[in-house]
Amino acid sequence: MDSGELETLPTIELHERAVHYAVRHGDFAFIWDLLKAIPAAEAASGHGGEVVNDLSHLSALLSDAMASGHGDLGEALKPLYVDYLSKHPEA
Repeated sequence: MDSGELETLPTIELHERAVHYAVRHGDFAFIWDLLKAIPAAEAASGHGGEVVNDLSHLSALLSDAMASGHGDLGEALKPLYVDYLSKHPEA
C-alpha cells in the first residue's frame, strides 16, 4: 500500500498494523521512535500534562505506545504510522 492509500485507513488500524509488524519483526527502532514521538503528540493533542509524567515513567510510555492508536493521540501519531507502513507494504 502506498502512503496515499494508507492515509485513508482509520488511525487505529494503522496503529495496530504498524505496532504488530514492528513487534513481530523485532523492529525495536520503530517502537523506540514511537516512544519518542508520544510526548510531543500528547502535547499537540492537548494532553500536555501527561508529558512530564510520561518522561519520568517508562512503563507509562510503553503503555501509551500499545494504546497510541486511539483518539487525539492516535491522530497526532498517524503520520508516523503511515510513513512506517509505506516502507513495509507487507505489513
